[in-house]
Amino acid sequence: MHPNVERVAKILKESGVAGEIVTLPASAPSARAAAEQLGCEVGAIANSLVFEADGAPLLVLTSGAHRVDTEQVAALVGAEKVKRATPDFVREATGQTIGGVAPVGHPAPIRTLVDVWLDRHEEVWAAGGISHTVFPTSYTELLRITGGTAAEVGD
Repeated sequence: MHPNVERVAKILKESGVAGEIVTLPASAPSARAAAEQLGCEVGAIANSLVFEADGAPLLVLTSGAHRVDTEQVAALVGAEKVKRATPDFVREATGQTIGGVAPVGHPAPIRTLVDVWLDRHEEVWAAGGISHTVFPTSYTELLRITGGTAAEVGD
């Protein structure tokens, strides 16, 4: 098992998450790719998107059916500027690569926003630490395990 997946699985277990990490048949670098492999709506995929908010990492867990509005997010977190993080910034902040960033398992806690649209789905799927692993969870559980804040993050 990949070290990132082991770390995420350990945290999920310690946090009382019932869902276990699933390995997909192929890489799922996008919400659409993950939804197709899981047979679920794209909106039930919790995209883990890392942004740079005035130089600090910010994790936005958004519905795969949503686009993040960086101006709206900047206003929510009180930042002057929020921009998409570079692959190197993502790796440094999370220890994971774009396409496989899990909501947990990072070297240090990251401020997290959780898209309220995820609450429309009884079950949502989040990345498990690499691009072809995911785990089932819920909106409420994502808020709990990340210490995140519920937010309207886009359209």
